[in-house]
Amino acid sequence: QVQLVESGGGLVQAGGSLRLSCAASGGTFSTRDMGWFRQAPGQEREFVAAISWSGGTAAYAGSVKGRFTISRDNAKNTVYLQMNNLKAEDTAVYYCASRRRFGGGSYYSKGSYDYWGQGTQVTVSS
Repeated sequence: QVQLVESGGGLVQAGGSLRLSCAASGGTFSTRDMGWFRQAPGQEREFVAAISWSGGTAAYAGSVKGRFTISRDNAKNTVYLQMNNLKAEDTAVYYCASRRRFGGGSYYSKGSYDYWGQGTQVTVSS
């Protein structure tokens, strides 16, 4: 059983930055791909970014590419999402997710992830 705990959310002005963290426990972190998704009120949960188990591959949603950076520290069992130049439309609950490496399916598909955190709220004021 993998447990994921997000932190780092908060209220920030447009143009500002935040760094989200997701600490994992249980399972073997270094063998799992990690992803970030977000869900705004009344919206579907959507893909934000993902990183492979080794850190060698990263993928981003078009809306955040160039502004957000995903990274991981396998020694600390933690994945990060650095968010720069935040916009009001980035306001959402951000969720960390985990899936088995080589498990198949697209990084972009929430159905390919088998463990989820509880989420952390990010609010960007314009």
